[in-house]
Order: sequence, then C-alpha cells, then structure tokens
Amino acid sequence: QVQPVESGGGLVQAGGSLTLSCATSRRTFSSYAMGWFRQAPGKERDFVAAISWSSGDTNYADSVKGRFTIFRDDAENTVYLQMNSLKPEDTAVYYCATHLDPSGRLATTNADEYDYWGQGTQVTVSS
Repeated sequence: QVQPVESGGGLVQAGGSLTLSCATSRRTFSSYAMGWFRQAPGKERDFVAAISWSSGDTNYADSVKGRFTIFRDDAENTVYLQMNSLKPEDTAVYYCATHLDPSGRLATTNADEYDYWGQGTQVTVSS
C-alpha cells in the first residue's frame, strides 16, 4: 500500500488542539518524505508541513510555525501533525502525501513533487 490514510480530524474550538495521523506501509515509510497540505473551501491546496524520511528535516508554512509540529513514528509507519492553538482560519480538509526521495533529506513544500495522496480529513475550528 502506497496511498497514505489520514485520520484524526474533527471539530474543535479556537485555541484547542488536534493531532492528525497518516499511516502508510513500511516500504513507503522508509523511502518517502511525508507532507501535510490543506484546502479550505473555495481556495487552493496549500502546504502545511513536511518531514524527510531519514534526516528528520522539517519545513513549515509560516502560518503554522510555532503552533504545528510534524513528526514520524518509525515503529508505526505513521506521521503525525500535532496542531495547537488552532484558529478558525485553520479550518480545511487536511491531506497527507508522500514524496519518493532516495536522499532521505528532503522535506519538499511543492505539492507537484508529491506522488501519492490520501483522501483527506476534515478539521473545523469554531470561533
């Protein structure tokens, strides 16, 4: 299985927290960088965070720096997005994606470079 599977979305009040999960196969996990993107109604899909598969390098969108944390659990073949201090503008469908990276050091922010996408999970932040 290459396509990632997201979970953990839901409804939360502003200032609250959620943790999203993205599971994939062991083979995928050891060769692919993982990224999170989001798409709000009527808007384009935006980069949120990414993590390389070997070096642990991360990238974040400016809008989430200091509030969101991306991390990997190698034993579970899962990447997580911990979201704190949520704001109504964080409301969107959140997608997990994988990017084949032989170097193991890339945490690309470009959606066009990602190979496989999950179905998405809805996050709604109420004011």
